[in-house]
Amino acid sequence: MKKYNKLKITFILSIFFFVTGNSWGQIPQVPREMRFADLTLKLNEQVRREIQLDVDALHKNPNYFRVKLERVNLYMPIVEKELLAAGVPTDLKYLAIQESSLIPDAVSTSNAVGFWQFKKGTAEEVFLRVDNHIDERKNIVSSTQGAARYLAKNNSQFNNWMCGLIAYQMGLGGAKSYFGTQYNGKKIIELDRNTHWYFKKFLAHKVAFENQIGKLVSNTGYLEEIQVQGPTTLKAIATNLGVSEAHLKEYNKWTSNGNIPDDRPYSVVWLRPGNVPVRTLSNTSAQSNPSNTAQSTQQIQNPADAYPKVTGNTQKSTQADQIKVNNIPAIQASQKTSQEELAEDAGIRKGKLRRVNDLGRKDDIEAGGYYYTKAKNNTAEVETHVVQAGETLWSISQKYGIKLTSLKAKNRIREDNRLIPGMVLNLQDHRKRGEEIPILPRNQQAQKIPTTTNPPTTQTQPPASTNQPNTPANTNIGQTLSHTVAPGENLFRISQRYGVKVDDIKRWNRLSNDNIRVGQKLTINKP
Repeated sequence: MKKYNKLKITFILSIFFFVTGNSWGQIPQVPREMRFADLTLKLNEQVRREIQLDVDALHKNPNYFRVKLERVNLYMPIVEKELLAAGVPTDLKYLAIQESSLIPDAVSTSNAVGFWQFKKGTAEEVFLRVDNHIDERKNIVSSTQGAARYLAKNNSQFNNWMCGLIAYQMGLGGAKSYFGTQYNGKKIIELDRNTHWYFKKFLAHKVAFENQIGKLVSNTGYLEEIQVQGPTTLKAIATNLGVSEAHLKEYNKWTSNGNIPDDRPYSVVWLRPGNVPVRTLSNTSAQSNPSNTAQSTQQIQNPADAYPKVTGNTQKSTQADQIKVNNIPAIQASQKTSQEELAEDAGIRKGKLRRVNDLGRKDDIEAGGYYYTKAKNNTAEVETHVVQAGETLWSISQKYGIKLTSLKAKNRIREDNRLIPGMVLNLQDHRKRGEEIPILPRNQQAQKIPTTTNPPTTQTQPPASTNQPNTPANTNIGQTLSHTVAPGENLFRISQRYGVKVDDIKRWNRLSNDNIRVGQKLTINKP
């Protein structure tokens, strides 16, 4: 009888796991071609089999996968928001799952800690506080901001997000030695068994989770972030929110004793009852999940995401007279090559290719890039563009099919080092003489600028909370300014805003470390 009961229980459990597992559908299969960030990845059969084994392993235990998926659904809206604000492709969100399974106090064998698995030294490099009282590696907002800075810095060395991602594991020096310059700027990459193991593991997480996010959500609320300026305690905040102190401690393990100091604003998260609010996803996410109906109901398209608009015979985009980009005849480079070779493929003279694309004589042609074969326009179809980290005046002009000289003239800006993430550039009308280029606050940079009307009057000047100097930013050349530290700012963000180095700000203000406080006056010497 006992043996019979055991068999019966085993059979019932097997049926349960079978049904549960199949409620998610079949285990996702690794495709022959994938999109990752702005890259096109082509996978041969051997590397597909390797990655598939990891995907199968992630789905092997339905209960374990479900628990992890619930955690992913809880934290992912915040991760996506911070990556978007930093101009980092949201495809990088799967790295947090790979690193820590989104367990806030996860610790590796090498003593890396938190959501993004930072060692202490690296965490401090990206302006995270790590000491006996505060460990921002365990703060989902701060640690994601730090990871975004680190990944963006890596990518800037390669102009290739695959290399930048692998540098996250190897370190920048190690990645440079490993890759050299073979992938710099390359947009179409063929993967095989020699592809770095860390990237193959990452792709397995992307395949395993990208069509599952949003499914089987059993949380009774969603994580809401609030900015807190100390000194205060989680206990006091809990009273104001109407939740228990234990509740806040569960989601805010970054403060060891529940105390929040006054050296800077900190992000506190709590589980707010109700439905998850509509969130903005990047275009790279949408392209990666064309069939993900669970997410499509939450997606708001950024007008900029529709550009460049590619029409025509896209299957033959690397041949002449097959496609138009922003309604202008164009061609796509199949590989990194010379101007002469692409001009020959396009059936035009090299000088014309250079002229209509605003290329310098020594500029390389990047694999996967779109290049016009007839002149660009003096205006774009949309009125404005919000500058993202890593963009240049040239890349923006190519994105919208607007002449580089026109873009510069409309905004009275000539050099890339004057671009600041959040700047609202005009793409149709000329900016008035002396008119300051508006800069959106960091928490609004992922929001959309109207495509048929001018930016709201409330955005024509930076908000008072950002303490923008009275003199227009583009006319302060060679002047000494006073900057008042606003909530959420650190030395890195301030340095980016003014186009100066962090070390210079510290030297000008005799700062012994990177700690600054809200309301503190800083001297800035504009170059």
